Amino acid sequence: MRISKEQMQQTFAQILTRYGFSEADANDSAELFVQNSLDGVYSHGVNRFPRVISYLENGYIKPQSKPSVEISFGGMERWNGNLGMGNLVAKQAMQRAIDLAKIHGIGCVAIKNTNHWMRGGTYGWQAADAGFIGMCFTNTQPNMPAWGAKDRRIGNNPFVLSIPRENGQHVVVDCAMAQYSYGKIEEAKLSGKNLPYPGGFDEEGKLSNDPAVIERTWRVLPIGYWKGSSLSIAFDLIAAVLSGGNTVSEIGKLGGDEFAVSQVVLAIDPYRFGGKEEAEEIINRALEDLQLSDPVQPGGIVSYPGHRTYLTRQENLDKGIPVTDAVWDTILGYLEKNQ
Repeated sequence: MRISKEQMQQTFAQILTRYGFSEADANDSAELFVQNSLDGVYSHGVNRFPRVISYLENGYIKPQSKPSVEISFGGMERWNGNLGMGNLVAKQAMQRAIDLAKIHGIGCVAIKNTNHWMRGGTYGWQAADAGFIGMCFTNTQPNMPAWGAKDRRIGNNPFVLSIPRENGQHVVVDCAMAQYSYGKIEEAKLSGKNLPYPGGFDEEGKLSNDPAVIERTWRVLPIGYWKGSSLSIAFDLIAAVLSGGNTVSEIGKLGGDEFAVSQVVLAIDPYRFGGKEEAEEIINRALEDLQLSDPVQPGGIVSYPGHRTYLTRQENLDKGIPVTDAVWDTILGYLEKNQ
């Protein structure tokens, strides 16, 4: 089935209001969930919404909490997320990083004690829409084995980079340090499909593209093998040091669920050294050359990061957002439960 943007927005906002959010925060958070779904990232949009409700019910997310500034120094700030809604805290932090970058050329906000930000790419798009280069990373619960290990002690710690373009078709990289995020693995399982490439290991330690098997073993495959493992560790340490918050290891000792994580968002003014026209020329020249590549599949397209997202957004605005019946029935059940 397909659900219109307006219907999904109204449904999410109504549910969040019933779980204790102010009307303004409910609408703002719902809009972020809908935007993720419009962009085709259902794993961190509509499909993730039921899990967020379970976190609210378990008290991991405090609907009335607001982030607070602990330390401010030049273009840098340290925030306490106070276990507020992760997507709201991250959006506010990126806006503050943008405001700092307008003054200093670069702005950095490090956040401790916050919650899952859903799709990290959201805040990359936010920075790019404002005309800034964005950079974001977060740690997670222990959900990936370090390279050479069997048991999970590091996180898949997503990393985001965004470069603005005047036409709004920004370059946005959004990737977990695992070959697939757990959200993407869950999405494949819900749709009854295997992953297109191996994404983890089965019980015998062999590479597998079966999402159900990988969910069972928790042995996801780091991107670039040891390289992804190393990047995961580095992002975790930087986020914890800058924010004064939890490392992956410490998050894992909180009871098995993912909350009280550490995050960093940065905004950089790309026009501080040169004008917008110069930047646009550099970007367009590089992307035009990229798209002259000889595709592997006849008639195929070699895309830059973010291009397919932009096209998916246009399609879903026109046709509605695809949702599995089971997920939507679960979401509607929250309305009946809280009448």
